[in-house]
Amino acid sequence: MQDVLQEIKRGADELLVESELIDKLKSGRPLRIKAGFDPTAPDLHLGHTVLLNKLRRFQLLGHQVVFLIGDFTGMIGDPTGKNTTRPPLTREAVEANARTYQEQVFKILDPALTEVRFNSEWMEGLGSVGMIRLAASHTVARMLERDDFHKRYTGQQPIAIHEFLYPLIQGYDSVALKADVELGGTDQKFNLLMGRELQKQHGQPTQCILTMPLLEGLDGVNKMSKSLGNYIGINEPPQEIFGKIMSVSDVLMWRYIHLLSFESLSTIENWKQQVDEGANPRDTKVRFAQEIVARFHGEAAARQALADFEARFQKGVLPDDMPEISVPANAGVLAVPQLLKLAGLVSSTSDAIRQIAGGGVKLDGERVVDKGASVPVGATVVAQVGKRKFARVTII
Repeated sequence: MQDVLQEIKRGADELLVESELIDKLKSGRPLRIKAGFDPTAPDLHLGHTVLLNKLRRFQLLGHQVVFLIGDFTGMIGDPTGKNTTRPPLTREAVEANARTYQEQVFKILDPALTEVRFNSEWMEGLGSVGMIRLAASHTVARMLERDDFHKRYTGQQPIAIHEFLYPLIQGYDSVALKADVELGGTDQKFNLLMGRELQKQHGQPTQCILTMPLLEGLDGVNKMSKSLGNYIGINEPPQEIFGKIMSVSDVLMWRYIHLLSFESLSTIENWKQQVDEGANPRDTKVRFAQEIVARFHGEAAARQALADFEARFQKGVLPDDMPEISVPANAGVLAVPQLLKLAGLVSSTSDAIRQIAGGGVKLDGERVVDKGASVPVGATVVAQVGKRKFARVTII
């Protein structure tokens, strides 16, 4: 049992309530493991796969996964973590995005152990009377305990009444699905607890809750999000996925590996020990990038992505003693001319602009043609000026 719990809790932020989960596991029946995804964008990214990987782990333990597509809640707009009202989606957009979700999730989940459901199945049949009864189950004061609602209320930011319905509907989804366990990000804890409360009100056994950390995007600061442009999409071309992972800082790399790699914890610890003893972290990053590309595009694509990446760097030309430098950024990005100056590769930003105009500047093997180009905070890039000046630069 302890081995099973260790597998379930790997990488998780919090498990509520562990003793209840142990009792459910001891029952010997396959548990119903629920996770909901609002189809707000057509593409899934690596941030989404933190939950998907955990769902897959439950499947490997013999449990039934309920992949819930929030087509009804998607038309409300999830207010979680938002300081403004989130615009709802049209039904057409929700349906189009939902179709792509179903195509993508089975790159990770086992279709035979996955039940795909849409919460419009029960919410549209609930009717106005049922919705009013659902709304009557909780008070406004209880809703304002939620962190983002509280901040918006005290900050005199508007909260639309329909936003209070979102956590109620997410909770009611657990009632409709008779969920044993619900997974969600740490920012979803209030909504997940709502499921427990509503199940109790409906006379059902209460679900356990497993919260997973939110994966930072390529900037190393903000939650991975397509709207912020700091994401790695699982449907992106292999070369794009590989290159983006290689741009992640050496520090953030370990968080990505811990949350996304299927390698054993002992293997990951061995990698860390090798780096601590002087191994180049780039080699670990390459192994991880190949694992992720292979997961979504196959082994052949992973090998080709590595070959293409090394070719861009003119294999064998990069010096072994390349300096590694950290440079600060005043905002979320650092302009390339300023990066080159702070890294000591040019004498001034004017010199950097001249070098860019002359075609003498490369980042990660790609020639820089735009003097206004920038690099996000948290990224690590190999900067090259001319044929002999190199530096591995991390933006902090």
